[in-house]
Amino acid sequence: MSLLSILLIALFVAVVCGHDHPLKETHYHAHEKVSMIANTVGPYNNPTETYPYYSLPFCEGTGKQRRHKQDLGETLTGSRKTATPYDLTFLDPVPWRSLCEEYLDANDLKEFKDAVEGDYFFEMFLDDLPMWGYIGEVVHEEFLLGKSIQGARVYLYPHLHFTLGYRGDQIVTANVTTDTKRRVDITDVTGGQEVVFSYSVEWVHTPDLTYENRMHRYMDHTFLPRSFEIHWLSIINSSVLVVLLTAFLAVIMMRILKKDFSRYMEIDEEDLQSDEESGWKMIHGDVFRAPEHLSVFSALIGSGAQIFFTVVILLICVVTGTFKLTKRGALLTAIIIIYCICAFIGGMVSGRLYKQLKGKNWVWTCVLSGLVFPVPLAIVFGWVNTVAWNMKSTAALPFTTIMIVLAIFLLVNLPLVIIGSIVGRNITSEYKPPCRTNKAVRVVPDMGAWYRHPVVQLFMAGFLPFSAIYIELHYIFASIWGHKIYTLFGILFLAFLLLIIVTSCITIALAYFQLARENHYWWWNTFINGGATGLFIYAYSFFFYFHRSSMDGFLQSSYYFGYTGIVAYAFILMLGFVGFTSSFSFVDYIYSVIKTD
Repeated sequence: MSLLSILLIALFVAVVCGHDHPLKETHYHAHEKVSMIANTVGPYNNPTETYPYYSLPFCEGTGKQRRHKQDLGETLTGSRKTATPYDLTFLDPVPWRSLCEEYLDANDLKEFKDAVEGDYFFEMFLDDLPMWGYIGEVVHEEFLLGKSIQGARVYLYPHLHFTLGYRGDQIVTANVTTDTKRRVDITDVTGGQEVVFSYSVEWVHTPDLTYENRMHRYMDHTFLPRSFEIHWLSIINSSVLVVLLTAFLAVIMMRILKKDFSRYMEIDEEDLQSDEESGWKMIHGDVFRAPEHLSVFSALIGSGAQIFFTVVILLICVVTGTFKLTKRGALLTAIIIIYCICAFIGGMVSGRLYKQLKGKNWVWTCVLSGLVFPVPLAIVFGWVNTVAWNMKSTAALPFTTIMIVLAIFLLVNLPLVIIGSIVGRNITSEYKPPCRTNKAVRVVPDMGAWYRHPVVQLFMAGFLPFSAIYIELHYIFASIWGHKIYTLFGILFLAFLLLIIVTSCITIALAYFQLARENHYWWWNTFINGGATGLFIYAYSFFFYFHRSSMDGFLQSSYYFGYTGIVAYAFILMLGFVGFTSSFSFVDYIYSVIKTD
């Protein structure tokens, strides 16, 4: 199957997966009850470290608080919505109302104090509109290793003021603030004290904001850090630099190839066998010899193709606005669905390649194609989920959610890999390379200069593509491991295109220089050199963690380094597929142009 056919399949998947359903609007009558939903609490600097709202001794009211309905994406992102005893009705202001009066013993006060010193904030929802606020404050903020020292006072905010905007019979804004005048001093936790939890409600007419656009303001919320300005000059500078370097490399390669073609066309076969001649044509009898560990190689290429088309389809859906990015967990749900559907493409690519290279054990290759990425992901997930369970964090997925994701993998992803592998194997004709392969394997000459060492070439292969995306990578990291909604997908799409182009060019160049040294073991090298950018991405994650963020703690570190490692591994597979595919086309072309037999 041609690349055009695969792209058409990917486009069809994008249309199917990207179909967006109309937004379900909520209308209220005057004095109708409006539900207030509590979600999570956690330290501001550790976005993954979240706990149930009522893990702290907040006022729960009478009776057991019931769980609020939420979809798969919200559960995957750590949301645990719970109903609250707040009594709110549409358009009815509340100057002040007591929620409850509770006696907080020494343990309760210590829990609140530790949360305030840990810079905890809470998240609530009203009509699906999120609200954030801090639990308390430390006056003078005199800290030593996260603990208040002498002279600092710790205060709890027991009163919340809700400012709700409406337009007609719909709620379009929701905001919560704390009242410092009603704060409670909890510095001394040796004894208990009575605390009155209360709230007030203010309704504000907001005629200029429509219901459809009410989520847009969260892309630049005042509660969140304002550090996401678009540095257009830096992005353009990076793009121009990469384009110039790529063009420069392409021109050099074309001049070298033109010279090689002219030289090889003028000499005959007998001259090729002389000791005076050298170059990539000398190894025409070995260059198309199948690589070692063909099953593993084909599975890695197929898995890389699956991830590549997942990213392409996802970016197409996001750029064209086919689903709501502001909906909690929508992006993560889309990734899971698109990845599983693209399993057909991954299986087809691996099955096709394995048959072209005359592999025999196609069943094992098919199984490997379906497991080469999910198994490492499952190992990392098992570790971080166990850590979250032990710490009673909402980041730990419930058993039912794990079963749902596992069912999606077993009933959708794995069967599609198998079907794709069978289809790719049956519709692919035998590959006829432009050169016949010799029975005897040619000896590879010594490596020579230090810059020809595989480690040096690996660094060269990863550095240039990484330079095309490192600026945008900062925004992505700060969004995923922060509190901001990422919205620069147009620029991200441009950075992705640059990444693919640069990866292809640098991998082709390194493959040519390897063949020119008469080293015919190019198959694995093109995959490894193509995926070298993933190593740079993981190295950058350490720099970001220690120098660009304030994250700490065992739970947050486990999540961060575990999942960034999986992302880096996904980039290795994806760009390895890109590097190999482009290099294979290049090698096939240059050996088809010259006369070898």
